[in-house]
Amino acid sequence: MFTVKSSVAVILAVLGCAGFYNSMVSAQTLPDHVAKIAEDVYSYGPGDHYYSMFIVTGEGVIAIESISTEHSEGLLQAIREVTDQPVKFMLHSHNHWDHASGGQVFKDAGATTLAHIEAYNWMEANTGRDMVVPDESWRGMRKDITLGGTTIELHYLGMNHGLGMTVFLLPEQKVAYIADLVTPNRVLFSIVPDFNIRELERSQEEILKLDFDKAVYTHNEAPNALEGGTKQDVTDNLQFIRDLRAAIYAEFNKGTNPMMVPGIVLLPKYKDWAMYDQWLEMNAWRLLLDDWKGPFPWQPDHVH
Repeated sequence: MFTVKSSVAVILAVLGCAGFYNSMVSAQTLPDHVAKIAEDVYSYGPGDHYYSMFIVTGEGVIAIESISTEHSEGLLQAIREVTDQPVKFMLHSHNHWDHASGGQVFKDAGATTLAHIEAYNWMEANTGRDMVVPDESWRGMRKDITLGGTTIELHYLGMNHGLGMTVFLLPEQKVAYIADLVTPNRVLFSIVPDFNIRELERSQEEILKLDFDKAVYTHNEAPNALEGGTKQDVTDNLQFIRDLRAAIYAEFNKGTNPMMVPGIVLLPKYKDWAMYDQWLEMNAWRLLLDDWKGPFPWQPDHVH
């Protein structure tokens, strides 16, 4: 006599779908707000417009981007539902309060918190209400961390946004974690604060040289954002900046008053991107002013 369970098993066997069944079971056992990006690599996004990533190894977990205490508490709970391995590292991408807060949650869990020296120094001098100074800092352009046979590369690309901005790469899995330098399906953030636009473009070019197929972006406006994105998102963001600059200069060539340009310029190609109507004019002002007054912010390259 067939039960429902045995019938399903027969159907799956007939269809040769054992692998599919296993993946279904795996997906069903993941906690809310978690998606599997690659083997042992997961994204976490509770609906607060921020996404973190964690990597499970045989000797512990590496987590990236604490965001806030509330976000970190949810991330830690999600990690514990996926694995019983302890969290060994919480890695900060850069200095800004809205990314590097909440670290005490992971300190209390026994993890080592880590940031590039530029971010570390800023965090020490400008500790936010929900922020704690990281346990450790690192210098230079590259640091590798190996845990349980898994290596994660930390790439500092120089000036671009904030201080100590780090891009993380899992070379074996070909997965990257990228904060703020790329946001799929959205124009640049507001007035583009604390970005050096030309250096942002250079950094995006450097990111394109890294060997990855998938990426978890801290901010992502794609419908399937929890599933991450691809390298194409980097190309699209870079092209948006260049298309906007070209549109601005096209108005200059027409003789349009420069002060009128930000309110005139349009980029229909990107009209479906998030915040196009609200932020495009602000984006145009920022590019125009940077090309008029010079790039900002800037600092000498002597602290790395």
